[in-house]
Amino acid sequence: MSKYRNLIVSTAAALVLAAPAFAGQFGLGRPALPEEIAAWDKDVAPDGTGLPAGSGSVEVGEEVFAEYCAICHGDFAEGVDNWPKLAGGEGTLADKDPLKTVGSYWPHLSTTWDYVNRSMPFGAAQTMSTDDVYAIVAYILYSNDLVDDDFVLSNENFLDVEMPNAGGFIVDDRETSEQHFWKAEPCMADCKDSVEITMRAAVLDVTPEEEKAESAAMAEDHAAAVVEEAKAEPAPEPEPVAVALDPELLKQGEKVFKKCKACHQVGEGAKHRTGPILNGIVGAAAGAVDGFKYSKPMKAAAADGLVWDETELGAFLAKPKKYMKGTKMSFAGLKKDADIEAVITYLKSYSD
Repeated sequence: MSKYRNLIVSTAAALVLAAPAFAGQFGLGRPALPEEIAAWDKDVAPDGTGLPAGSGSVEVGEEVFAEYCAICHGDFAEGVDNWPKLAGGEGTLADKDPLKTVGSYWPHLSTTWDYVNRSMPFGAAQTMSTDDVYAIVAYILYSNDLVDDDFVLSNENFLDVEMPNAGGFIVDDRETSEQHFWKAEPCMADCKDSVEITMRAAVLDVTPEEEKAESAAMAEDHAAAVVEEAKAEPAPEPEPVAVALDPELLKQGEKVFKKCKACHQVGEGAKHRTGPILNGIVGAAAGAVDGFKYSKPMKAAAADGLVWDETELGAFLAKPKKYMKGTKMSFAGLKKDADIEAVITYLKSYSD
């Protein structure tokens, strides 16, 4: 016991003797040197200050994005589950439920570059090369229809890129404009006689509801539906129809079609997803698949007599958003003619 008592006394004595060293400044370390600060300073300003020399193309960006980013943000920057969407949302900022993406909301491209460079990929931040960062940002721009597929982003043309919402932000002047609202001592208790809910969130559904029983019943119904959906048998892997088609093209088309399978199914047992089933699409009239709700532009094209022959289908697959303004399809398009030919050949094997 005496041994532990001596240890406690010695420790207490040491703390008393050391106390003056902690009075005022701690006296630990030294000021960081300018070169040490520079090594950690990765800021990139809207005017391009801080951008390193480098470049990256949309084509390379698609490959790098697929490897590092698609698992969370989708192959086409459309987002996966609750991970952020990086593309889309054009013209939605005035809606009740705006879609804020790099293309629709962010005012400066430097924000995108800085964030990717500093924080991505998830779990392995700052492991990508400078050129890969440029390439990823180029692909994100392309996914938002802000650049063409042959675009190459670099530190030299960085400021030439115009972001759609560049004028949508104002300088925060609340320090002066709202100074008359401030009080020397903020109210921290009993600031109001009563607190009442005067408005309800119509879109986000975050306002507490009084009808708890009804909400609970709805939640149970939804949970049951999710369970039943999980129990459902997945669509069987489609079997190609035996037709006289180039086997090499079929094989390549099946590989490329993996980019489409998130939204489209083919073969026996195929079901509508975000997009319609594509059985018999080659040579079929546009917007004619039963049970699928087409966009207004697609309905208009169908009314004008659009037929998905190989020429029209190839043009659509190359640049869907350019081919049909307002299409709901978020796919950026296939850049290689060989891939387009292969996919069309693959789709031919599933003719009705």
